[in-house]
Amino acid sequence: MQWLIFWLVYPLLWMISRLPFWLFYKVSDAVFVLAYHIVGYRRKTVTKNLKLAFPEKEETEIKKIEKQFYRHMCDMFLEMIKSISISAEELQKRFQFDDLTIIEKLAKEQRSSLIIMGHYASYEWLTALQFYFDHTGYGIYKRIKNKYFDKLIHDIREKWNSKLLANKEATFIIRKQQRAGKMATYAFIADQSPKTRRNQYCTDFLGQNVPFFTGVERLAKSENMPVLYLAVDKVKRGFYKASFKVITEEPNTVPDFEITDAFAEHLENQIYKAPQYYLWTHKRFKHAR
Repeated sequence: MQWLIFWLVYPLLWMISRLPFWLFYKVSDAVFVLAYHIVGYRRKTVTKNLKLAFPEKEETEIKKIEKQFYRHMCDMFLEMIKSISISAEELQKRFQFDDLTIIEKLAKEQRSSLIIMGHYASYEWLTALQFYFDHTGYGIYKRIKNKYFDKLIHDIREKWNSKLLANKEATFIIRKQQRAGKMATYAFIADQSPKTRRNQYCTDFLGQNVPFFTGVERLAKSENMPVLYLAVDKVKRGFYKASFKVITEEPNTVPDFEITDAFAEHLENQIYKAPQYYLWTHKRFKHAR
């Protein structure tokens, strides 16, 4: 059954990925009408999240942000499909980096690093970073149940020497590679809401006191790995610019939870600046205290 579903859907995805960008974004506009106006995909969740994060905003402004978000979400979903066939030249043009000084410095020092970011702007095209260093970059992800689509995601990432690690085995593999002296860069999207109360740390985020995963911080301290925040901003439709902010190069010298707090603060600042580019469909505040 998984095989049948994949081969029914994949040809359509491939055809969409091959469309010129002007027509490609027309498809995104159509998906927006379907998702927002017809299906109403998670609209109650989005509205609730926005009202919790911005209690001072009027209803009309909340609705404006909501519509802008859905348009962006549809663009990002289609851009994930575009990754099937996008060229290296096109990707470099559309996803650029402000300053790679810290990445170059750590590469010269032969130090692996942990990149931490949120569900903001674009994270699908982060593979563009791979064009700027020789060592392998890993993205930490949740394995897809359909093994054929899971393989497709791996194939897309591996076109430019980047790979994926399943979240349940990532810590073990990273520690193993660190102790074997293998240099790499590991990227985490770390703003999901934890499912359990175990090993949680709560901090203020968008006006709510919510739990955060501390796995990146604990990994950084146990392996003495620098932690960088990647701030991705949307310049215009289909174009992004990213910049690195050093959280710490010496994690064992900072107090516990300072790394997690810094991550929350960096992400919060981006959201307050342009809230329409955050992923409001996930229930970030479901365990708010």
